[in-house]
Amino acid sequence: QVQLVESGGGLVQAGDSLRLSCVASGRTRFYDIGWFRQAPGEERKFVAVLRWADGGTKYADSVKGRFTVSRDNAKNTVYLQMNSLTPEDTAVYYCAARVQSLVDYSLSRSYESWGQGTQVTISS
Repeated sequence: QVQLVESGGGLVQAGDSLRLSCVASGRTRFYDIGWFRQAPGEERKFVAVLRWADGGTKYADSVKGRFTVSRDNAKNTVYLQMNSLTPEDTAVYYCAARVQSLVDYSLSRSYESWGQGTQVTISS
């Protein structure tokens, strides 16, 4: 089973950028790596996903055009580049892994491994 460790969160101002990292241990060749976020009092929501095998990506409408997910094969790391941040992006961000699947990638319950989360706070 893949194990994940996120980093890169912090406190920034609206309009700034942050890059989150998700280091995966284990073989990720046929895995989907998803990013989710959870704001206080809200359910965990899908942000983006990367299919490791071909680098294909999908995004939630709320972040499309602002966030970019990418991978570094040599470092076994997936990145979430977040630009033009707004206070509405404030949340704990999690990366998650699942064996490549046809199941809806936005379903958090379809992922089998989760990182510990990293806090992202955007001030106005």
